[in-house]
Amino acid sequence: MSLPQAVKIVEVGPRDGLQNESAEVSAAIKIALVERLAAAGLAAVEAGAFVSVNKVPQMAGSREVFQGLKRRPGTAYPALVPNMKGFEAAVEAGVTEIAVFVSASEGFSQHNIACSRAESLERLRDVAEAAASRNILMRGYVSCIAGCPYDGAIAPDDVAAMAEALVAMGCYEISLGDTIGVGTAGQIRKLIEHISTHIPREKLAMHFHDTYGQGVANVLASLEEGISVFDSSVAGLGGCPFAPGASGNVATEDIVYLLQGLGIKTGVDLMAVAKTGDWISGYLGRANAARAGTALLAAKKNGGTHGG
Repeated sequence: MSLPQAVKIVEVGPRDGLQNESAEVSAAIKIALVERLAAAGLAAVEAGAFVSVNKVPQMAGSREVFQGLKRRPGTAYPALVPNMKGFEAAVEAGVTEIAVFVSASEGFSQHNIACSRAESLERLRDVAEAAASRNILMRGYVSCIAGCPYDGAIAPDDVAAMAEALVAMGCYEISLGDTIGVGTAGQIRKLIEHISTHIPREKLAMHFHDTYGQGVANVLASLEEGISVFDSSVAGLGGCPFAPGASGNVATEDIVYLLQGLGIKTGVDLMAVAKTGDWISGYLGRANAARAGTALLAAKKNGGTHGG
């Protein structure tokens, strides 16, 4: 299969990235982060989540973020919502696209949202109907596609069943997430081949965490399988509050560097993203996990030469 000519990157740093950071982040910093990422050419920037602040304290202030954002025409600013309460709060804050989530793993569903997979789908029906009636776009996440911290290996049929249920509910795209970052290129290829017998590849996006250092390899394997939408996080921010040991998402800078090298269009200004990654890492007092971003900034500082 030939590689896609263009790829859309869904930037999840301000939500999936920040939700696992320990430093408190003000609404003003979150707004600055979202606006910088949008200005760098990212077509979709997940700007917050309307979830329980007791469970995910970093998502406090999402209302202020959405109300304070200067939106760029043509840029999507989705918000994660878990239920009707979250949906109503999101709509009130001016959200026009939502993301909903389920797990391919029973154990993760129970630990994460305290209900079974079947119940998690049931809970989303009202949200799906309300979104459709208000012309609000809905994207779906399926987590733990390659493995689960509680259940171990996950059957591809379980992933397909949850993905199909979300499509039936009205999700325009399904993001398949390797939440704990255990997937390898061969496994991801087989999974995409399997899922694409149920759902067309153009409705699929991939969401990789870099726990085992396989994120970029898995993106390449997915590209070779015809996938053209990827979630990533500036500076490799993140992890998962409900998946012990999971490190951050694959870094946006590392994916963009890979795609540029393959001649695939992204519309993203890599240096602008690298500078943003450096800025937010400094603010959070954490190491910048984007290898390409760190290397580009170091090369620029040294007069633009790469050492041998």
